[in-house]
Amino acid sequence: MNEENIDGMNGCSKVRTGTQNEAALLALMEKTGYNMVQENGQRKFGGPPPDWEGPPPPRGCEVFVGKIPRDMYEDELVPVFERAGKIYEFRLMMEFSGENRGYAFVMYTTKEEAQLAIRILNNYEIRPGKFIGVCVSLDNCRLFIGAIPKEKKKEEILDEMKKVTEGVVDVIVYPSATDKTKNRGFAFVEYESHRAAAMARRKLIPGTFQLWGHTIQVDWADPEKEVDEETMQRVKVLYVRNLMISTTEETIKAEFNKFKPGTVERVKKLRDYAFVHFFNREDAVAAMSVMSGKCIDGASIEVTLAKPVNKENTWRQHLNGQISPNSENLIVFANKEESHPKTLGKPPTLPTRLNGQHSPSPPEVERCTYPFFPGTKLTPISMYSLKSNHFNSAVMHLDYYCNKNNWAPPEYYLYSTTSQDGKVLLVYKIIIPAVANGSQSYFMPDKLCTTLEDAKELAAQFTLLHLDREHNLFSLDLCRRIWRK
Repeated sequence: MNEENIDGMNGCSKVRTGTQNEAALLALMEKTGYNMVQENGQRKFGGPPPDWEGPPPPRGCEVFVGKIPRDMYEDELVPVFERAGKIYEFRLMMEFSGENRGYAFVMYTTKEEAQLAIRILNNYEIRPGKFIGVCVSLDNCRLFIGAIPKEKKKEEILDEMKKVTEGVVDVIVYPSATDKTKNRGFAFVEYESHRAAAMARRKLIPGTFQLWGHTIQVDWADPEKEVDEETMQRVKVLYVRNLMISTTEETIKAEFNKFKPGTVERVKKLRDYAFVHFFNREDAVAAMSVMSGKCIDGASIEVTLAKPVNKENTWRQHLNGQISPNSENLIVFANKEESHPKTLGKPPTLPTRLNGQHSPSPPEVERCTYPFFPGTKLTPISMYSLKSNHFNSAVMHLDYYCNKNNWAPPEYYLYSTTSQDGKVLLVYKIIIPAVANGSQSYFMPDKLCTTLEDAKELAAQFTLLHLDREHNLFSLDLCRRIWRK
């Protein structure tokens, strides 16, 4: 190690206790043969390891590690993560004081090792009462670009992005659900590297950058979780996009049955995309190659294998309000971006009282309990058949009004941070596809909460207030920032 790195370690030794000291790190390097370099706020162990030949491991081999105790370092962490496989590189984020910043990135030599690390080390108790979080880490190379003129073609968008940013590889543009000659008002731009995408975002993000005279929206595209190859080998459901809204499930089933009658079990269509379930995987794979690019009712369709999700995790996320309940336990890279221009009339007045602001509402229902006697006749009903004054929480109000307007359910995305005194603080981001437009693609309050329930309620209150204020919005474009691989 050079003198700069020794000095960095000396700084760390001032805040370390016990075995975590400079000698322990030097002993780790001597034992493993790995180099260690500290630069730009992070300390790199390996990258590459001794005797490594060839290029670095591919995407999907790196995991993110969070909630690391601030006084824990490589001599304790590396042995733990070596249990999952050979480490290519371990990057620990460092404070100037010498403490770590509570998170790290571990790159393995294979994807299988990274997946094993997630399985055996996520929620691992690394010290008594201290549990780390481990999840896949992907270098995001895609940007979401919103508020693009809908008459622009893919080639025009690609040329323009190449003029204003460097490293552009491709542009993904989706046709409108109602007019296939137009785009949906947004695109995903693929860059040659994460650095190129980050530099482009930095240039475009101020909010004043214009393309074709339009101020554009720029943000990172949100990658979907990868599914392991073994799971994908069992998939027998196809995801079909770019359908006409008028196309029926019966038509889709008939078209996919043409190449081999009786192979389709059922079809579930949602606006301009659908899931086609087959009895056998072999037939699904064959149909995918035959049907992709075919025309159904005048629309050229795209067909891919649907990506299954972990049902246990899906249920847990649903309880936390992180996913919408109508996904049929299936996600694909495209299905969350499926959005459509929709012209709406004036949104209804929202009957809520939030933060002292009043919206007209019916008289409040009395809140109390009554005895439930044996033999009392009960009638099954839907919550959506009730009046709005039967709901007390903002979360229920928001769900109720989305349903009444024939909108997709609100989608809740949970985020966290840590306060200066070590408390976990929570906030929800809400996306309502039917009202996501050029000025407001999501709703997120400016307050953090200590409990999950308060965070969700506050986010719903914030969303309802903004919806109530925006009565003058007549043309509301759907823009969902989920990228398609």
